[in-house]
Amino acid sequence: MNVPNKLTLLRIALVPVIALIYIFPYAQFQIVIPEYQIGFVSLRLTNIIVLVLFALASFTDFLDGYLARKHNLVTSLGKFMDPIADKLLVNTMLILFAASSIMPVVPVLIMIWRDVIVDGLRMNASSKGVVVAAGMLGKIKTVTQMTAILLFLLNNLPFELMRFPMADFFLWLATIVSVISGISYFMQLKDIILESK
Repeated sequence: MNVPNKLTLLRIALVPVIALIYIFPYAQFQIVIPEYQIGFVSLRLTNIIVLVLFALASFTDFLDGYLARKHNLVTSLGKFMDPIADKLLVNTMLILFAASSIMPVVPVLIMIWRDVIVDGLRMNASSKGVVVAAGMLGKIKTVTQMTAILLFLLNNLPFELMRFPMADFFLWLATIVSVISGISYFMQLKDIILESK
């Protein structure tokens, strides 16, 4: 297995670790989690740890693609695993935030629905011999989602100190881009999806 694929596997392996750190019932085990005060905003140590791990996992997303292209290490396994790793990482965080009432449910549902629909479209196209690579809109969607997640982990710092809801802005921007990119995939594949034979 080449280095880019190992980085993708690392990203997948980090997902349950991140989830466990975020949702572990520390209070039940009498574990006191330190909180740090920055102005009027408090930040839990668990958020900082998850932030570091999420940022590391997000960086592997850039690095594995860069190395695969630079050293001509693009493989079928990598093409298969990379989008799965991205969706596992991002959607896990979105669901955790929605379940904790930190993030509104509606944009999370829209983005997950979009992913399910696009995966269905791509599988259908693949069964007919058409391979659809991730487009630029899909990449922008992932970047905006990851930015929103990082800001939510930081409790919107430093923008919260200025009372500007930057985390919410990126969340809704990611939602809009998700919908537009989903429509773009459908338009690309509509002749294959809607054919009657």
